[in-house]
Amino acid sequence: MKALYIILPVAGIVLGWTIRWIYARFQLSAVEQKADRVRQDAIKEAEAQKKEMLLQAKEQLIQDRNQQERENRERRKELQSYENRVNKKEELLEQRNQEFEKREKDFASRDASLTRKEEALKEKEENLRTELERISGLTAEEAKALIIKSLENDARHDAQALLNKIDQEAQLVAEKKAQEVLVTAMQRLATETTSDLTIATVSLPSDEMKGRIIGREGRNIRTLETLTGVDIIIDDTPEAVVISCFDPVRKEIAKESLERLITDGRIHPARIEEIVQKVTREVQQKIYEEGEKALFDLGLHNMSQDGVRAIGRLYFRTSYGQSVLTHSKEVAEIASMLASEIGANRELAKRAALLHDIGKGAEADTDQNHAEVGADMARKMGEDPRVVNAIAAHHNDCEPQTIEAVLVQIADAISAARPGARRETVDNYIKRLENLEATAKKFPGVEQAYAIQAGRELRILVNNEKISDEQVRNLSKQIAKQIETDLQYPGRIKLTMIRETRIIEYAR
Repeated sequence: MKALYIILPVAGIVLGWTIRWIYARFQLSAVEQKADRVRQDAIKEAEAQKKEMLLQAKEQLIQDRNQQERENRERRKELQSYENRVNKKEELLEQRNQEFEKREKDFASRDASLTRKEEALKEKEENLRTELERISGLTAEEAKALIIKSLENDARHDAQALLNKIDQEAQLVAEKKAQEVLVTAMQRLATETTSDLTIATVSLPSDEMKGRIIGREGRNIRTLETLTGVDIIIDDTPEAVVISCFDPVRKEIAKESLERLITDGRIHPARIEEIVQKVTREVQQKIYEEGEKALFDLGLHNMSQDGVRAIGRLYFRTSYGQSVLTHSKEVAEIASMLASEIGANRELAKRAALLHDIGKGAEADTDQNHAEVGADMARKMGEDPRVVNAIAAHHNDCEPQTIEAVLVQIADAISAARPGARRETVDNYIKRLENLEATAKKFPGVEQAYAIQAGRELRILVNNEKISDEQVRNLSKQIAKQIETDLQYPGRIKLTMIRETRIIEYAR
């Protein structure tokens, strides 16, 4: 029994393995058959695709061959057409060549004919020239020079006539335009006339105050004069003290200090020194403020501190009763208006006009006039060279180099000449000019003398028959020296000597 139990499982295993092996062989055979069928199908399909590709290649080859044949036919047609055109052009060129040869022969024959005629004309011209020279008595070169000179004279005459006409028209237009510009600028300016002058007289509450100002043994007045640099004149004028000083700032400091001392009542050297120092600081501050105010009113910027102070000092300076700062601001506005009218540089003209009289407020006392001093000050302040030139040239001490410098001259003249600008009376003004002209007329050889530029320039006409060019120089020095000796005048006077030789002839 036990053996049976062992054999049966083994027999089952063997049987199962046998059945499994038979099944596997069956499946393998089926797979092989299927693979064989697939291979056969693939071969058939590949052969079919090969045949199809061969057919397509043959069709494509046929199409390419047909396309190539069409292109060849078209190219042959184009070549044939090009060949025909070339043949026609060759025929045309051949015809033209024949025509050119024919024309060349004609030209050669004409050239020979013209050469013969030219030789004949030259021979006739030579004969004619010889005959003309014999008749006129002039050679060919002389006759040619005479004709050229005649033509040149005619051309010069016509050109001069045209230039004179253009010059006259330009002068008329320029004068009218200049009048319009000046009138427009003057109408746009509205400033007050001069009414407030720098006063050098201090009123006193009583004559007893004079003794207190003088002090014991004159110590008070000496202290005040030493600290301020002025001369205090105490005379018989009732209830008044006169302050005399060339420097307007010092005069203002002395005046203000004296008024405060009189109001305070305590007048002694220590108090005087304290008040003078305080007033000096206040005046210096006012100078700077007035300079800044002037620049602000005119819209100018980038001015150095020295320049601001130089402008502010003009607040205390007067000329012919006219405030120099007010005059400078007025000139700046007029110059700006004129520059805008003619298209010049407004800022440059305005800046130069404001600074043109800063030399009048200079602290140093020199022999130079205010234009030269002002130009040096502007140069040291780093101003534009054009501004420096405008300052130096505003009284014609040197030649103006820019149109803005000329505008400053014009604006200065307009501001000084307007009604109420200056305090000098008409009688004194006329008398001063008459004395200036009379001084020059005393010298022999002087025919006329004209004082212009408000007495700043004297133009003298001399007799050219009595005075030579060398004598004019000596005469000008003699007249200048005589004016310096006999007359009193502000600034300096420019002498312009004019000696002219004028010849008049009439053609009848």
